[in-house]
Amino acid sequence: MLRIAVLALAALAAFARTAPAQDAEAAWRALAGDGAVALIRHAQAPGPSPDPPGFRIEDCATQRNLSAAGRAQAERLGALWRAKGAKLGKLLSSPWCRCRDTVRLMGLGEPAVENALWNLLQRPPDRDAKVARLQSIIRAWRGPGTLAMATHGITMRAIGLPDPGEGGIAVVVPDSAAAEGYRLVGTIPPP
Repeated sequence: MLRIAVLALAALAAFARTAPAQDAEAAWRALAGDGAVALIRHAQAPGPSPDPPGFRIEDCATQRNLSAAGRAQAERLGALWRAKGAKLGKLLSSPWCRCRDTVRLMGLGEPAVENALWNLLQRPPDRDAKVARLQSIIRAWRGPGTLAMATHGITMRAIGLPDPGEGGIAVVVPDSAAAEGYRLVGTIPPP
């Protein structure tokens, strides 16, 4: 009986190791087509969380910013984006500098700032409206290409998605049959 339990645990562990890779491959395939939404968590940005006291959204020097490792991580993520054939349709970002810098360093271009991608750790008084707007943007996307959005882990969790870690991506597609109006295709781990 013990042997069967050990074999079952070994099989479960093997599945757990391979499932994320399959998940990531499904996510990359979705990004190469039309209608997917990529929620990109900003790359590594060490420091106090939330941002330092007295930070100002319009002044990057007052915020947590990408570290050298985070900048290199964003560049690697951009290289993967191109190597996997991800097709960019539209680019949006949280107003935080670390989010905008992540997609710039990925080589995706200059993002339009979208306040629905706000860092919810800052506890904005209109949090529910921001979450509802973000969900509406996702539900409405049809392409062409992928809607790429740079944001924060807490914002992703607020709309029911897993936090893929700094520099990771959660990929969803609009799906009217799903309770939220979209479904998770997969996550891409940080490079």
